[in-house]
Amino acid sequence: MKGIILAGGTGSRLFPCTKVTNKHLLPVYDRPMIYYPIQTLVEAGITDIMIVSGKGHAGHFLELLSSGHEFGASFSYGVQEEPGGIAQALGLCEDFADEDKVVVILGDNILEDNISQAVKDFEVQEKGAKIFLKEVEDPRSFGVAEIDGDNIVSIEEKPEQPKSNYAVIGCYMFDNTVWEVLKTLKPSARGELEITDVNNHFVEKGEMTYDILSGWWGDGGESFDSLLHAANLVARKKN
Repeated sequence: MKGIILAGGTGSRLFPCTKVTNKHLLPVYDRPMIYYPIQTLVEAGITDIMIVSGKGHAGHFLELLSSGHEFGASFSYGVQEEPGGIAQALGLCEDFADEDKVVVILGDNILEDNISQAVKDFEVQEKGAKIFLKEVEDPRSFGVAEIDGDNIVSIEEKPEQPKSNYAVIGCYMFDNTVWEVLKTLKPSARGELEITDVNNHFVEKGEMTYDILSGWWGDGGESFDSLLHAANLVARKKN
């Protein structure tokens, strides 16, 4: 199974810090933000990893991360020419995936949990996709899953009236049918290809499974408050 880290976007919510660098290179406590999703993948045994960034700072990632040897991994790099959504960035990775299943994590997602078991479960899952959920206090800021027992009924993006408190975090697993799904997407109202539409495709086919995180989850790129919150979570764990 291969890993993909999506680290594009303009980082407008963290301006002016992102005027000179990509948000995924900003520090979260004692290391750059992107180190954390790398660690999540490597700890789960996924060492063949593609990192997709925007064109403005692609060289910064290469200079920082190099070949991946320091992390016990092998890195490939892709460049998203212009911000077009998470799903568009994922579409750049089809050749890299080479028909394998993939684990996709957003570069600003910081997980306490080790996802090794979830990866093993997905390796034997016959088809479809798997996502991770985390119970949050205010789900209106996230994609929200409606759950019925072991099944996800729907995923709604930033709903005014959430059907649960379970946010869909930025870590997804897909089989090789995802590439055809991506080609059918149409831009949303904000002009982007949405990962929620990809996930709902698998929900509607009855091919979506999920795990609920037990540890904390930080979204370092949502706002300065979320960046500080993520740093505090990491600091408490280390100290």
